[in-house]
Amino acid sequence: MEFQDYYQTLGVDRDAGAEVIKKAFRKLARKYHPDVSKEADAELRMKEINEAYAVLSDTEKRAAYDQLGSGYQAGQDFRPPPDWDAGFEFSGRGPSGQGFSGQGFSQEQARSFSDFFSEIFGGMGGGAGGSARASYRGQGEDHHAKVLLDLEDSYRGASRQVSLRVPKQDERGHVVLTTRTLNVKIPKGVREGQVIRLAGQGSPGLQGQPAGDLLLEVHFNPHPRLRVEGRDLHMTLPVTPWEAMLGAVVAVELPGGTEKIRIPEGAQSGRQLRVRGRGLPSEPPGDLLLEIDVRLPPADTPKAREFYENMARELDFNPRQTEH
Repeated sequence: MEFQDYYQTLGVDRDAGAEVIKKAFRKLARKYHPDVSKEADAELRMKEINEAYAVLSDTEKRAAYDQLGSGYQAGQDFRPPPDWDAGFEFSGRGPSGQGFSGQGFSQEQARSFSDFFSEIFGGMGGGAGGSARASYRGQGEDHHAKVLLDLEDSYRGASRQVSLRVPKQDERGHVVLTTRTLNVKIPKGVREGQVIRLAGQGSPGLQGQPAGDLLLEVHFNPHPRLRVEGRDLHMTLPVTPWEAMLGAVVAVELPGGTEKIRIPEGAQSGRQLRVRGRGLPSEPPGDLLLEIDVRLPPADTPKAREFYENMARELDFNPRQTEH
């Protein structure tokens, strides 16, 4: 995927204010609008101009784009890093609702934008219908943010301070990031993708109507040993050759405590063991899935080398021999 330099597309500096961006867009639109332009590539250029304006004229999208795209040039190979948008607080606007992000672009126009645009902004604005509800009742708009938690927080429940970056526009039309910090209660058993709703922490309502809510979408920080899939936990379990061949009971450290795991006799690398109810402590609890990984001790001492030489002599074993 190629990086799109929206500032270059509109011909403005990266620190351009909102009015400068609007004037540049209007000038280019008059030149390249397919209904009036005689340029051979007018339709393509107009799509690029619309896409650039959809981002740079939107305070939230521009703030995200500026952070993500720093140091990239147009056409350069680009992949957004995992969880790049964690900690950003966005309003309830998005592809749903009236227009596209409040800029007069229809959903059909938005879908014609580049893969780069869809990859970065396709999930912005949530999906909880905050805008429609707010416009109908005068209630404040819902806000959305992705937050990263430790896996241990799901096991025990916790109270955490969460700092969110909130994009705003200053009096000169420049985008600035402010920070607000909230105390959040993390429920025990919270899962990846689950939403924690903080009532009244969204936009203020109109004419005395209640404020919107803040919806925090939970994601987990990478864990050194465990991988989360829904309610289940996955883990690679290293075992010795004698534990695998003779069977054994080994201790596995989990966020919720130590679990004793029975290794069946003759276990091979790649075999999966399932321990019911030892995944995330949700309702119902998930499972723990362990993939056996048989590890061989090194032959780095004379005695260890002698053991391997004895095995080579005594055991009739050829792993490359075809079974009949």
